[in-house]
Amino acid sequence: MKPHPSLLKHYQSTDDKQPFLRKIFDDSAKHYEGIAKWGWFNSGDWYRRMALRRAGLRAGMKTIDVAAGTGITARAILDIVGDKHLVTCVEPSAGMIVESKKLLDCEHIQAEAESMPLEEQQYDFLTMGFALRHVDNLDEAFIEYCRVLKPGGKALILDVTTPENPLGYFFMKLYFKTLLPFFTRVFTGSQPAHYLMAYYWETVENMVGSEEVLSLLKKAGFSQVTMRLNLGIFTEYEAIK
Repeated sequence: MKPHPSLLKHYQSTDDKQPFLRKIFDDSAKHYEGIAKWGWFNSGDWYRRMALRRAGLRAGMKTIDVAAGTGITARAILDIVGDKHLVTCVEPSAGMIVESKKLLDCEHIQAEAESMPLEEQQYDFLTMGFALRHVDNLDEAFIEYCRVLKPGGKALILDVTTPENPLGYFFMKLYFKTLLPFFTRVFTGSQPAHYLMAYYWETVENMVGSEEVLSLLKKAGFSQVTMRLNLGIFTEYEAIK
């Protein structure tokens, strides 16, 4: 299953989605850390650490962060597990990996979620932070997540969900569709970064529902699959191999 319908005004065919994403993330990479901070009102770091601990991440756990970007979630992981050799970042964008390596000295692998060049049953914990909509195929990604986890290992997928409340939806759309792209252009002066933030909203708005995500996690072989919703928009999917 696709995470959202193909947004063909941005790329010509479904085969072009990943090359398109690599380019816009590469072109925006040097601005991404700043956007992630002021764009989320400096809440990202503490929220990630809180979510990771709530899901059971502990010191000494070998952890993989999929679609790691500039390493924001991976740095929160390192704060908890306590050893850079226990952290692996998987990210398709070379530009994002360059930025991540400036702040995080751990293993970095350039690969897509559906096809990670890793042996099976290696990790105690797997995370994906706010990137689920960027994969090509949810079924294949979740099967791959299950494959690389040890028996009993846990997956934590962080995502953003549009509120069911009409007023909440209105304000979320106003911020992510209009204000965030506008201020991104003002603060960064970067057209690619502005474009990325505008595209981000389209993927959020068209993302498949939480019930489909939960169902596909179970289908991939996970058990104890749950979803937690925070502040009406922050979704935490947890699942155990």
